[in-house]
Amino acid sequence: MDSDRLLGDFLRERREAAFPCQVGLLGRQTPGLRRDEVAILAGISTDYYIRLEEGLERHPSGRILDALVRLYALGPDAATHLYDLAQLCPIRHGAATERVSPGLVALIRSWPATPALVCGRFQDVLAINQSGSVLYDGLVYRDNLLRMAFLDPEARTFYLDWERMARARVAQLRAAASLDVEHPYLTELVGELSLKSEEFRRLWAGPDIGDLGFTPRRLHHAVVGDLDVTGTVYNVNRAPGQQLLLLKADPGSASEQSLILLSGLDTTP
Repeated sequence: MDSDRLLGDFLRERREAAFPCQVGLLGRQTPGLRRDEVAILAGISTDYYIRLEEGLERHPSGRILDALVRLYALGPDAATHLYDLAQLCPIRHGAATERVSPGLVALIRSWPATPALVCGRFQDVLAINQSGSVLYDGLVYRDNLLRMAFLDPEARTFYLDWERMARARVAQLRAAASLDVEHPYLTELVGELSLKSEEFRRLWAGPDIGDLGFTPRRLHHAVVGDLDVTGTVYNVNRAPGQQLLLLKADPGSASEQSLILLSGLDTTP
């Protein structure tokens, strides 16, 4: 077997063996997922996932591997094997063990024009629907809202009210940290952000700014332009720490029409 294809073959075998209902895709009883479905559920581009399966890309980041571990609900041995194939140490066990119920995944996928995300307690994006995937298309760090805010080169272009949004992200992280200050993934995440982002260091070291909540946001999308949306956050009762985030525009507004337009776009090349 060609060693360059080991990772791709492993991913293909998992994809072909997965039942759609296990990842929230209803209506098909036979096993097997399409590559574009895996890409959307993992929060990566279809082109990149195809390159992984074909052996053209053999060293995905830990963020991508974490997403695939969650998607396929891999056990410890299978997850370790996946990381070994990618020649990467599985350091983000805290993020990788969070699961989203198939019913919740199916629910958010049923909203074609409402961007929806399910996030973990440290703001990892555990699931996202097609509308959300299209909205965030073009951003590099889509696995975690904090990385998106502080490390993504397009964040300040995408978030027109970046400072307010960034403060809200830090406030939410403070609240989560107060419940489990010694969590290893929290330590890793704060360390990474502190090392790579001066803005994060400034806000994290500053005074407690309170919970700013998920207030109205002004976004800029490369295709439809500026968007005025309001975020609504719901706690997932059966999964403490998980939250469902919805982005909606005022009924009849130009932003609502833009979200409808985005829902018809395809991010596949």
